[in-house]
Amino acid sequence: MRRSSFAVAAALFIACASFAPAQSTRASRAITPPSSIPGPTDAGERANTNIEVIMGQFSGAAPQTVGPPFAGFFFETPASLACIYRLVNSAFSPDCNPNSPLPNATAGSRAIAIVDAFDDPNAAADLQTFSTQFGLPPITPSNFQVVFAPHGAFPPGVCTGPATKPPTDPSGGWELEESLDIEYAHGMAPGAKIYLVEAQSNSLLDLFCAVSVANSLVSSAGGGEISMSWGSGEFSVEKLADPIFTTPGVVYFASTGDSAGTSYPASSPNVVAVGGTSVSRDSVTGKFLGENVWQETGGGPSPFEPVPSYQAGIVTRRSTPDVVADANPTSGAWVLDSFNPPPGCQCWYIVGGTSLSSPLWAGIVNASNTFAVSTYAQQLQIYGTDRTNFTDITLGTCGVYVGYMATQGWDFCSGNGSPKGYLRITR
Repeated sequence: MRRSSFAVAAALFIACASFAPAQSTRASRAITPPSSIPGPTDAGERANTNIEVIMGQFSGAAPQTVGPPFAGFFFETPASLACIYRLVNSAFSPDCNPNSPLPNATAGSRAIAIVDAFDDPNAAADLQTFSTQFGLPPITPSNFQVVFAPHGAFPPGVCTGPATKPPTDPSGGWELEESLDIEYAHGMAPGAKIYLVEAQSNSLLDLFCAVSVANSLVSSAGGGEISMSWGSGEFSVEKLADPIFTTPGVVYFASTGDSAGTSYPASSPNVVAVGGTSVSRDSVTGKFLGENVWQETGGGPSPFEPVPSYQAGIVTRRSTPDVVADANPTSGAWVLDSFNPPPGCQCWYIVGGTSLSSPLWAGIVNASNTFAVSTYAQQLQIYGTDRTNFTDITLGTCGVYVGYMATQGWDFCSGNGSPKGYLRITR
């Protein structure tokens, strides 16, 4: 069988080491799991997650019954992020302190599909426990469903064979990715139905097939969003896959990556590319101080994609990111994942990376309840909207040799900025 520029359909990426985050009495440096480390031949063949993880050592204590599972930390919750991004009345707690009794977001409708690789056998149970912990609506078959995608084939977007249950990822990285994605999409848009579409592997052909399955699900629900927190290095024939992201009524979001440079599918002109910020808090009080660039966020000009009309006059090639949200693992979010935990782990992790920012944006846009007819229409709104709809990130640097600097307006580090309330479509 002759290899194409895409992954061989049956190829699997098996991580060579188990995932075990470092521990300390407060918090540790970020750990990059094997699923987030690309191999030398992965570009155009396989995708990787965009998660970085911190796990505190919580002295074996049982989690609290409500709010953050362990007291004394200032990591993010669904309610604190809803406060920061002004999805709720922040006058209730202007500090947006995660340990305060903050209100959750309550909006959302139609559907959000999360596309990931491999099977997370505990996805529904973990999402239910997460929702109970943070006071979100309970999980039922009417608002959450796991869907298995068949293997993919060439051309990209074609599916072949039965939709059997995918294998698990022995490293646990993709399962943690799935937990992060579904938990924070649900947290931002608790009224939306969440589809978790699981690809047979992290080969791009399998993932593109899963996107096609997600297209049908979201379209049948009357429209909505698809979030893809994974990515591959760009490749010369990637434009062959761009048509996958054009189903009417569906808006696509993808993470830009956790290192300098660009990533596909975020670089597709048919996708909203979501980069990352750092949330700053007072280390004593937990008060929210603001956002700046996360230095490791992906972004830059695509070597293969021409400039789309919505970026005309700003750049000369398709460039990312379009928007940003919290991604720095040091200011990461609480995630519950009970699959293959390290010994003694309470299953609660602090997770960051641009894998967090993509489902956040998908949920926030869904909850605006003004559904765009396409990603292109959504981008016209993003690039043409009143700047008061964004927090303009003007502090920080990113990129190869740290050569990009945040500036006023759009830039390679923070795009148009982070959300400031729900972005509504002008009809």
